[in-house]
Amino acid sequence: METVLLDWLALILRWTHIIVGIAWIGSSFYFMWLDSHLEDPTVPDEEVEGQLWMVHSGGFYRVDKIMVAPKIMPRHLHWFKWEAWWTGVTGVLLLAVVYYLGSAAFLIDPDVADITKMEAVGIGVATLVIGWLVYDGMYMSEWGNKYTKLSGAIGFIGLCVVAYGLSQVLSGRAAYIHVGALIGIIMVLNVWIRIIPGQHNLVDARKAGEEPDPTYGIRAKQRSVHNNYLTLPVVFVMISSHYPMTFGHELNWAVLIAIFIIGALVRHWFNLRNSGSDAIWPVPVAIISIIMLAGYVSVPGFTGPEKEGLKRKVVFSEVQAIMKTRCAACHSAKPTYEGIETPPKNIKLETEAEIRKHAAQIQKTTVATNTMPLGNATKMSKEERLAVGKWIASGMPSE
Repeated sequence: METVLLDWLALILRWTHIIVGIAWIGSSFYFMWLDSHLEDPTVPDEEVEGQLWMVHSGGFYRVDKIMVAPKIMPRHLHWFKWEAWWTGVTGVLLLAVVYYLGSAAFLIDPDVADITKMEAVGIGVATLVIGWLVYDGMYMSEWGNKYTKLSGAIGFIGLCVVAYGLSQVLSGRAAYIHVGALIGIIMVLNVWIRIIPGQHNLVDARKAGEEPDPTYGIRAKQRSVHNNYLTLPVVFVMISSHYPMTFGHELNWAVLIAIFIIGALVRHWFNLRNSGSDAIWPVPVAIISIIMLAGYVSVPGFTGPEKEGLKRKVVFSEVQAIMKTRCAACHSAKPTYEGIETPPKNIKLETEAEIRKHAAQIQKTTVATNTMPLGNATKMSKEERLAVGKWIASGMPSE
């Protein structure tokens, strides 16, 4: 009963997270597009930095951008902040429900590191807290804002270090989700701690009859641009659990960084295109090259058990014994593994017909990657993985 309730709670949180995330991402993309399409105002106005006319849904809209704050404040000023807030809240709750309250197998892989669930939770939480403090401290410093390319390079290297470090202590899936959570936390706190308070200072100064400090607006724009480039990498992490050839790869941290670079480059291409830049075509070339490299590395046999192969013949009876010992605790009509009440994805691996039916999934998650059994909770050995791979590759002989 408890497992079912957690599953429903996770479903509701995930759905809500996606809904508010779409609203946040949509507004982020829109305003980046808007900034790159602003024109000189049709009627000269010293306050207006740029203006744009648009048509949508049968109506015409005129947008004026005032960089600091209008001299006469409007009666109502809409703040784009709640989308970020609720994306952050639902994301943290989802992380807690699925990974911290859920099965330890989501967090821990004994083949990676021999740690307890509480140690894994501590590592995850510490990553989020320390990661934000380091990032924010760097960009609040004088040198971090003066040498933006250097601070950007340091930030990227830091992300690589975090991805590699987490992949050495947590399961591949948990490492991915915590890197994504760190980026998500940075994005949310950028909005709530730096962007919104800075804009409040501009508004409050104008209301008090004082000249607003433009540095608040500059900092808000900087953090907004950071969020824009981090968006697509975070979206990938949200769907990565469906693709074990990424988080289950021996070089999963490198695959993650490669896909993050792809996501940032895709966003950069859109930003260049929206600004009318002619230097946009090298970006797709770089994207395609990185995709091809990541795809090649992830091909079964490049690394991992399949590369070593197995010389002897393997028949179904051996594979069935492996499935019974290592997989049937979860993938059976009546699972016996603690916390599992129904077979995941309704995949049962008890009969020959069932094992043959799901051979492709077995190949992908058990042989090509080490993502199943989940967290290797049943301690499937390297020899057993090789045997299963050999049986499938040789045409799944009965005898």
